[in-house]
Amino acid sequence: MTSAGEGNRIDSHTVLFGVIGNPIRHSKSPIMMNRAFRETGINGSYHAFHVTSERLADFASGVRAMGIRGVNVTIPHKLDIMPLLDDIDAGAQAIGAVNTIVNEDGRLIGYNTDGIGYVRSLKEEAEPELAGKRIVVLGAGGAARGIIYALTKENPAHIAIANRSVERAEELAEAFRDHLVIESVRNEQLQTACQQADIVINTTSVGMFPNTNETPVDAAWLKPGAVASDLIYNPLKTTFLQQAEQRGCRIHGGLGMFIYQGAYAFEYWTGQPAPVAAMRETVLASLQG
Repeated sequence: MTSAGEGNRIDSHTVLFGVIGNPIRHSKSPIMMNRAFRETGINGSYHAFHVTSERLADFASGVRAMGIRGVNVTIPHKLDIMPLLDDIDAGAQAIGAVNTIVNEDGRLIGYNTDGIGYVRSLKEEAEPELAGKRIVVLGAGGAARGIIYALTKENPAHIAIANRSVERAEELAEAFRDHLVIESVRNEQLQTACQQADIVINTTSVGMFPNTNETPVDAAWLKPGAVASDLIYNPLKTTFLQQAEQRGCRIHGGLGMFIYQGAYAFEYWTGQPAPVAAMRETVLASLQG
């Protein structure tokens, strides 16, 4: 342990951390997490690793061999990494996706901080009371799974899942039917579902930099006063959110989820409280710079 402000000094005691994805060069995780290590005085260094699907098993072996303490996992590896781990937390098991790995002396344990990070952000920034709400989730990938799992603890009235592959949406709905009223919706049903929703959540990459003009659904489908929520944080306000705001909706961007999923991961790795304000400040500065 070093004193505050001395993290990232890089010496023979430095502990390695990282994030894997494909693509990964756009990720703000390294600047956010390295700021967290500096702020807390932890001698850690966090890096972005571009890992293709065929190299995923090699990477897991490398984590063990090099003693990398912690890894964040992003698109498209959140599901495929699971068979390569030694143990999976009950929450991540229920979700069926891992976004955080903790290396305990060569034993790799998978967690999912996406959903809890998202719900914390949604409640703090947009809608403190989720019980009884009708929610539409756009997308059925790893992030959607994490969010729906976290939402099961909030007692919403109804969740509808829309996805390009209806089969995948139905499979996801089926996984959570024991916990809440949930269904998949086809494209022709989506407009009606959005019109009835209190919250519409985009968990897809549609609208992410550099394709910032794209929108996952027509914001005109949302009722005024509803919450339009987007997991994307680059740009901070997507075209979908801009159009929803003009429609009279409350909007919720992806920055808070990104910060909190990282904060929970930091706490799993270090056992220390994450410096959330500093992490947010760093990411905001990079996005606005």
